Amino acid sequence: MNTIHTVHANPPGLWQRGHDLWCLLTRSLDSLQPLAALLARLYIAQVFFLSGLTKLRDWETTVALFTDEYKVPLLPPALAAAMGTAGEIALPVLLVLGLGGRFSPLGLFVVNTVAVISLGEIAPAALQQHIFWGSLLAGLAIYGLGPWSLDRWLAPRLRRLF
Repeated sequence: MNTIHTVHANPPGLWQRGHDLWCLLTRSLDSLQPLAALLARLYIAQVFFLSGLTKLRDWETTVALFTDEYKVPLLPPALAAAMGTAGEIALPVLLVLGLGGRFSPLGLFVVNTVAVISLGEIAPAALQQHIFWGSLLAGLAIYGLGPWSLDRWLAPRLRRLF
């Protein structure tokens, strides 16, 4: 006797549905990574660039602050002021463009760290801000500037040249 077995498709179970939803969520969040990296770069760049512009606007006050308030270890105040200001102006530009890879977030991480160390007293809210900036910069240094950067666009073109 010939028996025909009918296979009934079982609807996905709860675990399978949960897994499918998790995969969808993961793919959706992964697709936001380029935008998140760009937004982090723009935010951090603005913070440091505006700080650098403020220092440039009144250089005498900037040097006085580095002499009296910001106690940067191992550097004369005028040199510390010049280096800090140069970093706050140049590194954000590289960061926004996505040029120089991890150099700009690492450089700004150093500027941020020196700022916290050099201040004798820092308000808790200001310290939290510096910790947040440092976290964003660490993330950019560790994970890179993302696919929406000049580095990613230039890399294959430079490889063809060399």
